[in-house]
Amino acid sequence: MIEILNARQLEHARSAGAIVGATLQALRERVTAGVNLLEIDEWARQLIVQAGAQSCYVDYAPSFGNGPFGHYICTAVNDAVLHGMPHDYALQPGDLLTLDLAVLKDGIAADAAISFVVGPETPGANGNPEAPEGAALIAVTERALAAGIEVARSGNRIGDISHAIGTVLTDAGYLVNTEFGGHGIGTTMHGDPHVPNIGRPSRGYKLRPGLLLALEPWVMADTDVLITDPDGWTLRSATGCRTAHTEHTIAITEGEPEILTLPR
Repeated sequence: MIEILNARQLEHARSAGAIVGATLQALRERVTAGVNLLEIDEWARQLIVQAGAQSCYVDYAPSFGNGPFGHYICTAVNDAVLHGMPHDYALQPGDLLTLDLAVLKDGIAADAAISFVVGPETPGANGNPEAPEGAALIAVTERALAAGIEVARSGNRIGDISHAIGTVLTDAGYLVNTEFGGHGIGTTMHGDPHVPNIGRPSRGYKLRPGLLLALEPWVMADTDVLITDPDGWTLRSATGCRTAHTEHTIAITEGEPEILTLPR
């Protein structure tokens, strides 16, 4: 179901978005080489509780996962790109880390993700001397997200967003996986419409004020094929190449789209 939020719900969405943005910023500032992914999960739990919000992840059990997720944040490292389940791993200098967080505040959800390199990036990341720098992967997802947000205006269509995102990714030489992409968001974390990271302009659902979308370009350096870890959640590149993922929740308005999950 596609939800159109009223003015009161949009205020709650702004609150949820502010919490997500602030939490991701705080975690990024804390993360250094040697930090364990389980520490990050505990920090996320503490920050969510302190903000008076609820995790969207702990009890989340969709058809594509293996039972309840059981953690407060997704932590994807290097070749992991989506739904990274926190586990006992101490981050190494040069690791490319993605943090993906969604919370519910006053009945409305917000969702965002950031990717960054932990400490100085080392040549030949992930054992591959030909691997592109993590910074380049991250930058292309950020450019694609900005392009998608730019056309996320009332009267345009989902296909316009998908086309804008996909054009940036493919022009940079990346393959685009369409199994997972952006999505509607509101009283639940994942809702309609689906927003693929590639598409045809002027197609799909027409954007309306009050619609919330989580836009999330993600790329893998040399493939568009995913494999699933034994944990039943973590999705990795089939070739072991590095990956990056950037996401914001936005609100469609009468004018420019409003980015709800920026750090404040």
